[in-house]
Amino acid sequence: MKLEEIKEIAKQHNIKAGKMKKAELVRAIQAAEGNPQCFETGTSSACGQDGCLWRQDCD
Repeated sequence: MKLEEIKEIAKQHNIKAGKMKKAELVRAIQAAEGNPQCFETGTSSACGQDGCLWRQDCD
């Protein structure tokens, strides 16, 4: 997902992207949604969130 798309999602959650990096922004969105802040933490193989919006970009 492109950064501009992520910023739009963040805006819907009243998150100010500012100069946040992609991973920081995604984790802020995950927190706002009440989900674990696991994006790009190396736990994708064990997270169990196969339907996650960020799954394709996660490592």
